[in-house]
Amino acid sequence: MSEKEQNQENISNEESIKDQVEEILDEAIEEADSKDAAGDKSSSGNEQPDEKEQLKADLEKEKDKFLRLFAEFENYKRRTSKERVEMFKTASQDVIVSMLPVLDDFDRALGELKKAKDKELLKGVELISNKFRSTLRSKGLEEIEVKEGDTFDAEVHEAITQIPAPKDKLKGKIVDVVETGYKLGDRIIRYPKVVTGK
Repeated sequence: MSEKEQNQENISNEESIKDQVEEILDEAIEEADSKDAAGDKSSSGNEQPDEKEQLKADLEKEKDKFLRLFAEFENYKRRTSKERVEMFKTASQDVIVSMLPVLDDFDRALGELKKAKDKELLKGVELISNKFRSTLRSKGLEEIEVKEGDTFDAEVHEAITQIPAPKDKLKGKIVDVVETGYKLGDRIIRYPKVVTGK
C-alpha cells in the first residue's frame, strides 16, 4: 500500500471515529432530554429543569472540547506530514548536490571529446551523460537557464567577476557563464556563476 493510500485510509478511519463520537454524544443528549421529560411528568420540583439544563450545558461543553481537540490533532497531523515530505526532499538534496561536480565533469569531457575525431567515444559518453541527467531530472533537478545577454539578478546569479563589456548592449548584463546553476524543486541548490559586463 502506498503512503498516499495509507494516508487516505487513516483520514477516512479518523472521520469515521469522529462521526461515531458525535453520534454517541447526540444520543446522550437525546437520552438526557427524554429522561428529563419523563421525570418532569412524574415530579413537579423546581430543581429538575435546572439540573437538566446543567447536564445539557456540560455535555455541549464536552462535545465542543472534543471537537476542538480533534481539529487540533488534525492540524498537527497535516503539519508533521508536510515536515516529513520536506525532510525527504532535503535528504535527497545532499545526494544531488554531491553529484553536481560529476555533471560538470561530463560537460568538460563532452567539450573535449567534440574536439577529438573519435565520434563513437563521443556518442558513448553522451549516452551516459544523458542517462545521468535524466535520472537527476526525475528526482526534481532542473538546470537554471542562463545565457549571454541575460539581465543580472543578484537573487538568482552569483557574479564572480566583472569585465569591460565587449559590446555596449552587454553593459550590466551577463557576459559569460562559468558554472551552471541548478534548482531542486523551487529551491536553488547551486547558483550559476557568471561574469558580468561593466
